[in-house]
Amino acid sequence: MNQQVIVITGASSGFGALTARALARAGHIVYAGIRDTQTRNARAVADAVAFASENGVDLRTVELDVANDASVEAGIASILAEAGRLDVVIHNAGHMSFGPAEAFTPEQFAALYDINVLSTQRVNRAALPAMRKAGKGLVVWVSSSSARGGTPPFLSPYFAAKAAMDSLAVSYASELARWGIETAIVVPGAFTKGTNHFAHSGSPADAARAAEYTEGPYKGVSEQALQGLASLEPADADAGEVAVAIVDIVGMPFGKRPFRVHVDPSEDGAEIVNGVADRVRAEMFRRIGLDDLLKPAIR
Repeated sequence: MNQQVIVITGASSGFGALTARALARAGHIVYAGIRDTQTRNARAVADAVAFASENGVDLRTVELDVANDASVEAGIASILAEAGRLDVVIHNAGHMSFGPAEAFTPEQFAALYDINVLSTQRVNRAALPAMRKAGKGLVVWVSSSSARGGTPPFLSPYFAAKAAMDSLAVSYASELARWGIETAIVVPGAFTKGTNHFAHSGSPADAARAAEYTEGPYKGVSEQALQGLASLEPADADAGEVAVAIVDIVGMPFGKRPFRVHVDPSEDGAEIVNGVADRVRAEMFRRIGLDDLLKPAIR
């Protein structure tokens, strides 16, 4: 097994915690990026330490607030200093909001973009110089089927942010290929169980504006949207499948990893739309003579 040094953001719970543990079980050195490790997430840190001890795996934690430049820079620097290298970056941190788009303030939209999109830019700027110098690496982006699949109402801030993040991932892929850095985009569907996405989702700051949508033509829509999403998810859907997919990707040989992997028990159509979009992208690169950027170079 080719042991990798891995950092995953947003690893206090949900997909992040599941993936960090699964990767550690697979034999990798895993840094679970968690913010507020000394305060509100101290329990998550203790749980990770206990898991590592009980299972004899190398799961470590690192203070990593993806909304803070200094925290990200210090966290990545500490990993490089301790492990001597960084082979895999997994962009997983994210937050969801639920409510009518009009009722969210522009500042709320900006804050959600900061967590879901700008966080990846902070981590990339801190981690990529070392990976480019090494001439190898893997960046995994945890996207969402909402970026291109069915998009129910009242989830627009999150959907828009994940679409932006997915677009950024696609752009980065070609700009990192000649540095020997591979890209994989994992696309989970709407798992309503096994993560804290829906349970901890944010609400519109403008409560009065939001209330206007609870009556009139949109009365009952929010409840129907959430119940409808839950009903589409098969009873045996397991959020751990996302972790399994990421472990599989990390374990694949360099240059053989798929560009995009969907983990969507609800089959909301994202795989079909992404398939078309990714083929159009590949054709464009061939037409402009840059098709070598579609695959990472061995340096």
